[in-house]
Amino acid sequence: MKNLLKSVVLASGLIFAANAASAQQKVGHINSRTVMESTTDFKNAQTQIQSLGATKDKELQDMFTLYQAKQKDLNDKARNRSEANKETVDVELNKIATEMREMEGKIQESQQQAEKDMEAKQAELFAPIQTKIMTAINAVAKEKGYAYILDLASGSVVYSAGGDDLTADVQAKLGVTAAAAPKK
Repeated sequence: MKNLLKSVVLASGLIFAANAASAQQKVGHINSRTVMESTTDFKNAQTQIQSLGATKDKELQDMFTLYQAKQKDLNDKARNRSEANKETVDVELNKIATEMREMEGKIQESQQQAEKDMEAKQAELFAPIQTKIMTAINAVAKEKGYAYILDLASGSVVYSAGGDDLTADVQAKLGVTAAAAPKK
């Protein structure tokens, strides 16, 4: 009986100690996507990326238009080919076909370069924004005494019934106004 009483007291003490320890570790959460999308820097970056995308699309479309014109020229010459002009037209057709193959290669290279340019521009524009947000998150966490801040946007949290949502606090630290809260 004495051992049972000691076990109950020891178990109660451990539970109390665990609860006291966990009470000291504040856990909060934010939605970094909401914070990022609410900043003026993000909106400006999006505008620049869209502008670059439109420029790249126009360049590719112009190249494709030239390719289509060559294709039409090739088809027209092939249609007008006869026994009398066969040798001359065949030389022209081969020349056009070679030009078209070169254009295809350039179009492919340009598409790949456009994708690289877009990725580089995104990295260039978003890296400082992410750094700024992380600095604000760290400042809010320290000011409010949080040991952990979980990011709901990263997908690593599948359930969040408790904890404090610090999204608005981080937005305030960045000087941006909160947009409508996302629906869960």
